[in-house]
Amino acid sequence: MKTENRPSESFITGVIAVVFLIIGFQVAMFIHRAAVVKIAAGRDEPDTVYVYQSHGEDSSEGYGIREERYVRNNSIHSERAEAVREKTPRRKVESFRFDPNTVSVDDLCRLGFTFKQAQSIDNYRKKGGRFRRKADFARSYVVSDSIYRRLESFIDIPLVDLNAADSAAFDALPGIGGWFASKMIEHRNALGGYSYPEQLMDIYRFDQEKYDGLRDLVAVSPEHMTPYPLWTLPADSLQKHPYIGDMETARAIVLYRENSPVSQWTMESLIATGILDSENAAKMVKCLIEAPSQ
Repeated sequence: MKTENRPSESFITGVIAVVFLIIGFQVAMFIHRAAVVKIAAGRDEPDTVYVYQSHGEDSSEGYGIREERYVRNNSIHSERAEAVREKTPRRKVESFRFDPNTVSVDDLCRLGFTFKQAQSIDNYRKKGGRFRRKADFARSYVVSDSIYRRLESFIDIPLVDLNAADSAAFDALPGIGGWFASKMIEHRNALGGYSYPEQLMDIYRFDQEKYDGLRDLVAVSPEHMTPYPLWTLPADSLQKHPYIGDMETARAIVLYRENSPVSQWTMESLIATGILDSENAAKMVKCLIEAPSQ
């Protein structure tokens, strides 16, 4: 009988060994690539740790000041990891002007955030969170120090225009709330529009401290300013202005207009004749007043 040719056991063992070597090599390459991607991602989207720091010392009388806070720092990595980071090309990111309160998730990814980080920012906004200042965005736990430094000059958070904003926008300002928001609207209507932000302090209980808490968040844009028609309104309308305030002063202004040439219709003349008192005159001078028609 003719003997069937079959591979020897040593040959089969060798083939199996080669197959395992190939598989092992592929697994090792996959693990290596995954490790490189992870290390590079830690550079392009840095992880952070929170370090508890305590500053200051208590005096023997117990009146010393101790400041306690958490400080976010980039994690420390091994020299090998840093070497891999240096050799690996960076993920392409863009830098462009954006408002962190309205920027889309896709654009956040373009700015260098991972999809998960972008979703975290979006979820914060959907829950009512708002970034009033650049520093608020920097404090977000998904915004690393390195990314913030790159994007800081591109953050564009619009100021609240006192003459265009609604009560909801006022309510969202720090230290305001519903009551003050409604008073800000009322005062705007009484003035015929804000001429300068400090007019907020004319509102009852709206003190310097409250104003300082939001002064960098508000503005009076020229395009939304309407000159007050001081030289045309009747007395019953003039008396409603906070810096005129009563019918006697309002009638005096009308009487002055009726008995003086238009060339003398100026704020300085109203002050010189004593129609406006010094306190209200100082505020009125800073208002945008409609020029008298010749």
